[in-house]
Amino acid sequence: MSVTPPFGTCLTAVVTPMRADGSLDLAGLQKVIGHLFDSGHDGVVVNGTTGESATTTDEEKVEIVRAAVEAVGERGSVVAGVGTNDTAHTTYAARAAADAGAHGLLVVTPYYNKPTQPGLVAHFTAVADATDLPVMLYDIPGRTGTAIALETFLRLAEHPQIVAVKDAKGDFWGATQVMAATDLAWYSGDDVLTLGHLAHGAVGFVGVTTHVAGAQYAAMLAAVRSGDPPRAVAIHRRTVPIVNAIMNTSQGAIMAKAALAELGVIDSAAVRLPLVESPPEHLALLRVALTSSGIS
Repeated sequence: MSVTPPFGTCLTAVVTPMRADGSLDLAGLQKVIGHLFDSGHDGVVVNGTTGESATTTDEEKVEIVRAAVEAVGERGSVVAGVGTNDTAHTTYAARAAADAGAHGLLVVTPYYNKPTQPGLVAHFTAVADATDLPVMLYDIPGRTGTAIALETFLRLAEHPQIVAVKDAKGDFWGATQVMAATDLAWYSGDDVLTLGHLAHGAVGFVGVTTHVAGAQYAAMLAAVRSGDPPRAVAIHRRTVPIVNAIMNTSQGAIMAKAALAELGVIDSAAVRLPLVESPPEHLALLRVALTSSGIS
């Protein structure tokens, strides 16, 4: 790899475990993080979409960062999701995450208000200027309604704190052009496309299925880096059942928590409204997928 991975290579956008009453289970979070590092991780992202950031408070997000930093210790990186659709709120969250010990920031494109490309440049620049932490941009137009354009990436890459991209847009040619023109570290942000991103030059991934298939994804990355495409493809194909069960059944946070509960990593698969727990038919599909993917 010509670009040094600033946050590690094998990361998961970690769920936020909760008790049945919806309160945070920070001990459960630390158990999940230990499970991930035992399966080959060298970093985690907290307070992202899969961490139910839409329904956790600012104060809870700080608690989550602190608990994650304590659990990770010296083994890797903790990247804190701080993105909102309000620049002032996002810069506040960035400073709070930095004060709580985060090693980096994940900043999603503002959603719903659909800013222009100059607005994106101003937003991301303001957040990057708010702390000394390195920033990973998160491009996921399917959720936010706005994609980061090539020219915008090129401008943002000039900022010394903006060092990486989590790509959930699925435009391999666009990603290739940005990687060819900048030193931004590229991370797959879509489990379905992880192998494709790695083949095009991504340094690693930020996964969701990796909650339970972390070892498989780490092995896939190792195969790509060692120049063994057939092995990487074979591993990729073996993940099909579990990726479909977690990413294509209902919603990632719901199914990732259900999978962790099935494996006994967390005590409860509770989620906060408007999310609801998996119905029996989804759990049945999940159990089959865990077995057929060689996970349980």
